[in-house]
Amino acid sequence: MKDASYKPHERLGAHLTAELDAVNTLIRERMASKHAPRIPEVTAHLVEAGGKRLRPMLTLAAARLCGYDGPYHIHLAATVEFIHTATLLHDDVVDESAQRRGRPTANLLWDNKSSVLVGDYLFSRSFQLMTETGSIDVLRILSNASATIAEGEVLQLTAAQDLKTDEDIYLQVVRGKTAALFSAATEVGGVIAGADPAHVQALFDYGDALGISFQIVDDLLDYWGGDATGKNIGDDFRERKLTLPLIKAVAKGDDEERAFWTRTIERGRQEEGDLEHALALLNKHNALEETRQEALAWSEKAKTAMETLPQDPIRDMLIDIADYVVARVN
Repeated sequence: MKDASYKPHERLGAHLTAELDAVNTLIRERMASKHAPRIPEVTAHLVEAGGKRLRPMLTLAAARLCGYDGPYHIHLAATVEFIHTATLLHDDVVDESAQRRGRPTANLLWDNKSSVLVGDYLFSRSFQLMTETGSIDVLRILSNASATIAEGEVLQLTAAQDLKTDEDIYLQVVRGKTAALFSAATEVGGVIAGADPAHVQALFDYGDALGISFQIVDDLLDYWGGDATGKNIGDDFRERKLTLPLIKAVAKGDDEERAFWTRTIERGRQEEGDLEHALALLNKHNALEETRQEALAWSEKAKTAMETLPQDPIRDMLIDIADYVVARVN
């Protein structure tokens, strides 16, 4: 029976306690440095900040679901967490962020140079870990994901404040910066287990759809309700990020509305009351509800992919996680 007092990722974490402990031990070992004490200082600040460890959990769960009983899913889960942490360090520099998970960012506590270089170090450590598995397929999947993440971030730089950005470009950005690591995390779990190719594909499809749904919900919550993300309502608007709700509103707007978006998003000339007007336009064009429906549709795709895998408590928990991701906006 499910315990309603625990969230789905917490139930999965409890199911994988021993493996997660091993992952955390390996992370602490590999983020150490004999010659540069700044490295463990910076990495510990972010790695031990109380994140959900969702991505490494997905790798462990996929491997277990496919019957893996070897040691290397631990390496792969740590690899996924290192890649994720490296991208966070770099993202905070690019976005000039001052806070993450309710704490000051590394670039604020130390400096931009330290954040960038420690992020590079973690990327290097991740490649050392993945090569230890001896699997060329694992190396291919995770190296491709790393390149796709960087590509997505660069695309976002050019697309975020360009009113010509449409839903196809938005999806390309989201697949890059968020879904690529989700899908790689689940796919390598199946690959290291030697799973049937159809099951590996299903795991990839699950991670891809889950990651897209996850990011759409985050973008929606910036206007729907900031408490769930730890952000203030309208942060993305103030930072001139053209996310899916705005893309939908811009596409339906008249000339006067387009002039408003051009001034506030493209030119960055925001005035008192602009956020309230932006919210009014989002509601006028039903952009928030349409965005919510897209998040739900991607969640359903994730669940459908998982239903092709063998019956198992872990499979059910992964399906519940797909529901939970969108429950924040139901």
